[in-house]
Amino acid sequence: MKKLFPLFTTLFLFALIAACQPARNPGSPGPQSGFEANPQPVEGRLVKTLPTGAPAPDFRLPGVDGKFYTLADFKSAQALVIIFTCNHCPTAQAYEERIKSVVADYKEKNVAFVAISPNSPLGLLDEELGYSDLGDSYADMQIRARHRQFNFPYLYDGDTHAASLQYGPMATPHVFVFDQSRLLRYNGRIDKNERTGNGNAEDLRTAIDAVLAGRETAEAVTETFGCSTKWAWKTEYKDKTDREWAAREVPLSMIDVPGAQALVRNADSKKLRLINVWATWCGPCVLEYPEFVKLQRMYGARDFEFVSLSADASGKKEKVQEFLRNKQSAVSNHLFSEEDKYALIRAVGHGWNGALPFTLLVEPGGKVVWQQQGEVDFLALKRAIVEHPLMGRYY
Repeated sequence: MKKLFPLFTTLFLFALIAACQPARNPGSPGPQSGFEANPQPVEGRLVKTLPTGAPAPDFRLPGVDGKFYTLADFKSAQALVIIFTCNHCPTAQAYEERIKSVVADYKEKNVAFVAISPNSPLGLLDEELGYSDLGDSYADMQIRARHRQFNFPYLYDGDTHAASLQYGPMATPHVFVFDQSRLLRYNGRIDKNERTGNGNAEDLRTAIDAVLAGRETAEAVTETFGCSTKWAWKTEYKDKTDREWAAREVPLSMIDVPGAQALVRNADSKKLRLINVWATWCGPCVLEYPEFVKLQRMYGARDFEFVSLSADASGKKEKVQEFLRNKQSAVSNHLFSEEDKYALIRAVGHGWNGALPFTLLVEPGGKVVWQQQGEVDFLALKRAIVEHPLMGRYY
C-alpha cells in the first residue's frame, strides 16, 4: 500500500491541475490549435452570392491566431461585418488600412468584424503574385496579419471553401453586412475608390450606420471590383502555365569581366534587376535557386528581371546548363568565362567577400537597393522588390 501512495498522489495532482484549467470557448485554441492547412480539389459549380434578407450561413474556420471561429462567437454584436479578402490581390491590399480604420471607429458601437480569405492556394498562379510578397496560404495569412497588425480576426477558408461557397464572394474584397438577427442587409464594395488615399469606406460605413439605426440601407447591393475568387477547381490554367514555363528555352551565355560589370551597372534596362551569384558546388546556392526562378515568374511581367551568374569553372558549362534546365531557369543566365575568380569578385564589387551565394537588387543606373551575403531571406527580398517605387503593391 505504501508503494501505491506516490502513484495515487501523482494521479490526484494531475486531476487537480486539469480541473483548474479554464474551459475553452469556440473561439479558443486547442493545444497549438492543431490546425494544419490541407487545400483540397473541389468539384466545379455555379456560385451565387447570398441574396439580401438571407440569414448568415454558419461556419467554423481557423483564424490566423490559431483559434476556430463560428457565428456564435459574434452573437452579442448588433451588426456583423464579414469581409472576404486575401493577401495577394492588389485591390485587397489597397483596402487593408481602410478596413482597420473602420474596425477602430466602430469598436465601441457593438459592431463585430471578421475577414475571411476564400482563396484556394491550388487555384493561384505564381504569375498572379506580382503585386504581393505573399500568397494565400494559411501560413502566409499569419505573416500578413502580423506584419499589417490586423485588428480583426482573419480566417482561412482555402481547404474546401466551406463558408465561401455559401456566401458567394465574387471578388476580393467583397463585404457582407448583417443585422442583429443575422439577416443580410448589404453586400458589395467597401467604397468605389480602389486606389489608396481616395476613399474612406463610405459604402461600408453607410450600410453599418443603417443597420445600427434599424433602417433599410439605401443601396442594399453594389458592384464589387478586385481579383476574382480563386476557387479550387480553377486549376487548369495553372497547370497550363506551369507546362508552358517548363517548355521555355533555358539560355546560358559566357560572360567576362566587362560583362559582369555591365550587369551590375544595369544601364541597359529600365527594370529592377536581381542578380544572384552562385555555383553548382555551393549547397545553399543549389537549395535556394528555385526561389529565384519563382521570383521571375511572380514579378517578370512588371519592371523586374532576375539574372543568374554562375561562378563555376568555365569548363563546367555543360554541368551548369544541366542544372539550369532542371530548375527551369528560363531567364538571363551567365557563366563567368575567366579563370581568375578574384577578377569576378572585383567586377561584381559592392562589398562581396567572395563567399557564395551573393545577391544584389539593382536599380536602373546601378544603385544597389538591397543585397545579401549568404542565404537569402526571401520574404525580406520580396518586400524589397514589391515596395520599390518601380513596382508597388497597388495598381
